[in-house]
Amino acid sequence: MSIEAAGTARRMAGVKPQTKERKTFRLKPDHIKPYLYLLPAILSIGFWVYKPLIETFQLSVYQWNLLPTSPKQFVGLQNFANLFDLPDMRIALRNTLIYTLGIMPFSLLIPLIIAIATDNISKRVGNLYRALIFLPMIMAPVAVSSIWRWILHPTNGIVNEGLAGLFHLQEPIRFFTDENWAIWSITFITGWKLIGFSTLIFSAAMTGINKEYIEAARMDRANRFQIIWHVILPLLSPTILFMTLMSILFASEMSFAYINVLTQGGPFNSTTNIYYLLWTYGFQTFNIGASSAAAVVFFMGFGILALLFMRLTKKLAFFDN
Repeated sequence: MSIEAAGTARRMAGVKPQTKERKTFRLKPDHIKPYLYLLPAILSIGFWVYKPLIETFQLSVYQWNLLPTSPKQFVGLQNFANLFDLPDMRIALRNTLIYTLGIMPFSLLIPLIIAIATDNISKRVGNLYRALIFLPMIMAPVAVSSIWRWILHPTNGIVNEGLAGLFHLQEPIRFFTDENWAIWSITFITGWKLIGFSTLIFSAAMTGINKEYIEAARMDRANRFQIIWHVILPLLSPTILFMTLMSILFASEMSFAYINVLTQGGPFNSTTNIYYLLWTYGFQTFNIGASSAAAVVFFMGFGILALLFMRLTKKLAFFDN
């Protein structure tokens, strides 16, 4: 039967032809209502995060001393060309690497051991220990710096008194003024403050593990080490990789406050890192162009590193679906 014949037959049978109705989109108040709830947060993020970011990109191609009455001189990419010839840049890069690697045991290894070891304790005791171990995280960095300055003081500090009694040291250790000790002291304090936060994250991840896997491993006569290695660690792998990424990206940034309060980058630039160097260029020598160019370079570098790490996470992490 041809199409015309079929259409004639349907008209004779009284069947109306089906036509597609075009729906017109009408913007209703209910459609925009959810976005209005998000609007304050979006405006806040735009003003406090993205506006300074755009201004940093803009200032990186200018020479300016931060005075409102001083004109900005456009220098193009010259700030980027001079960046790695600056005398303190190599030292800051080396120290940034030391901070990043030195904080890893405090942000990954120790919290992971604590979270696994305390997984089976009672709820009341667990809440108490989590509150105690999280306490350093909520302390202000300046207060933490003051406490550790007193503890590690070369003449009155309890650490030097204890070491002198145990090892009969000829002279006290100058934890913040000896260039061989200062960077490790800052690394230790930064890591000590991170232990509580990382332990809380790993403990939360442990509660999400299906206990049937562990019971099944016990029925197969697996010992404690085999259960941790073959069951718990694979199931915690997304959290471990996430905390590794957080440590790489924020280790040097978190140490900034302790460098500023305890050593001011010294002695002999032995504790300065890339974030403290950017602050020095920007607010001590008022070389805004160099500071902004360095910020742009390391923003892009850390951004690329984060993207690569996220792709690596998708390949290495084990997800219990």
